[in-house]
Amino acid sequence: MRRWLPAALIGGAVLFSLAVYSRLPEEVPVHWGFSGEPNRFGSRFEGAFLIPAMMIAFFAIMQWYPSRDPRAANIAKFRGAYDTVVTAIIALLSGLHVLALGNALGWGIDIPKVGMVALGLMFILLGNLMPRVRSNFIFGIRTPWTLSSESVWTRSHRVSGYAKVVAGIITIVAGLVARPAGYIVALASLLISGLVPVVYSYIVWTRGKGGT
Repeated sequence: MRRWLPAALIGGAVLFSLAVYSRLPEEVPVHWGFSGEPNRFGSRFEGAFLIPAMMIAFFAIMQWYPSRDPRAANIAKFRGAYDTVVTAIIALLSGLHVLALGNALGWGIDIPKVGMVALGLMFILLGNLMPRVRSNFIFGIRTPWTLSSESVWTRSHRVSGYAKVVAGIITIVAGLVARPAGYIVALASLLISGLVPVVYSYIVWTRGKGGT
């Protein structure tokens, strides 16, 4: 189910696009600024099918790659978490796609606010799954130091999990209560949550065998 649910979500997004296509305006908002107002418009076709096309490409790559990873056996050990993340990302894109087209149809949705809340929830989910990830070349904190040491990999992903949960909470709160400054704070917290485990992996490695 975890592997086929993304396909169902993609199919639903495409069907929704087809259902509302004739009612979409000639120019559809495809990007929003921190102010909450659209700052880039695309054609009706782009608005209706760009995100579904991205979803299809992402899903295909994520299904194909594990069999080509030199550490495919490790991916098999956390395949449940791997598929959950893929499904969550597809669900996020699918939901935002429907809301974006709804906005173009006059639903009056605050896309940036909804997007920040959804992104925050995504990071909280990622944070809870990161400690399960085993060494591989596509998913996780892939630095020279984590890839060269199982211990460094494990400890770095534990720290990454905490950092992503904190960043997710900050993103949800900031997205709900403050704009545009809150959005900047939220995005900064997400970037920092990615940087912290990278720096930590180097520190742990230098304190171990790699630093002697």
